[in-house]
Amino acid sequence: MKKKGPLYALFLSLILLLPGCSSLTVLNPKGPSARTLSDTIILSIVVMLGVLAVVYILYIFVLVKYRAKKSNEGYIPEHEEGNKVLEAIWIIIPIIIVAFLSVVTVKTTTEVENVAADYKDQTPLVIYASSSNWKWHFSYPEEGIETVNYVNMPVHRAVEFRMYSFGTITSLWIPQLAGQKYAMSDMLTTLHLSADTEGSYIGKNANFSGKGFAHMEFEALVMSNKDYDEWVNDVKETAPELTEDEFKSLLATDFLGRKTYSSTHLEFSPPPGDHSEHMSGDGSEMDMDNGSEEHQDNKEIHPSPEPSSGTEFDSEPDPEVEQPLPSSPVDAETHDGN
Repeated sequence: MKKKGPLYALFLSLILLLPGCSSLTVLNPKGPSARTLSDTIILSIVVMLGVLAVVYILYIFVLVKYRAKKSNEGYIPEHEEGNKVLEAIWIIIPIIIVAFLSVVTVKTTTEVENVAADYKDQTPLVIYASSSNWKWHFSYPEEGIETVNYVNMPVHRAVEFRMYSFGTITSLWIPQLAGQKYAMSDMLTTLHLSADTEGSYIGKNANFSGKGFAHMEFEALVMSNKDYDEWVNDVKETAPELTEDEFKSLLATDFLGRKTYSSTHLEFSPPPGDHSEHMSGDGSEMDMDNGSEEHQDNKEIHPSPEPSSGTEFDSEPDPEVEQPLPSSPVDAETHDGN
């Protein structure tokens, strides 16, 4: 028993010290949407801690009150059929807790799925966020510019991200500004957010989508309206135009740094769905029910793997294994890539 004391002390130290290694950015919101989510998380934690407190208090009470001792040796309690009051309590209280958390969750979901109340009178700044292996493309149709692996936005302005993917399903997440939302190849998803504080925030892909997903981090820079306008004008004057060949080259390249262009890919590679207000002309590029032809063509640069017609389980099992099992093909690919 004496040898276990240092181990318990080490375990307790790790519990107390490790949380300081990184801040919980999701609990440090800088916008109304993130603040709503943070408040909901904290409320849920408080409710769960309350439940645990009651359970542990009752647990300790029962252990102490009904523990075996010399004064009650041989004691056999009387048979009881049950207590209807207690049974009603431990059935009704969980129902009330679940109903309360359900109402809070539905209310929170409704709030974050729409423009924040403080910005209802604004026309949102539309930014198309598309993902490809392993990067993010941010298209500003109103400004006519595009960035890769970083996004700038003005403070105190409603922003509407319209997301889709040229490859596998990804998830755009800026923890201090909003919750995560999935980006898929043949449909658009919408994420509303706004920032109350200027600053630089980390954005990432929150969905495991392959070996390079950890590299899909980007900077979300919230600027003053004046600085944002100056940045847009500077991009229009100094950045090169994004051509179709250049865009296909971007899609085919796995890892990229920051890039900036004075035009967008929406003109020659529109997003899935009917969004002709952000395309060239009258939106005549849309000739398919589920996404444009150009989007479908560019999506083939990162095709989804075809399912195998057979599996290792189709053959007869061999009860005698003379050789060690092969290593995981995923691990092999990872080591080869390094």
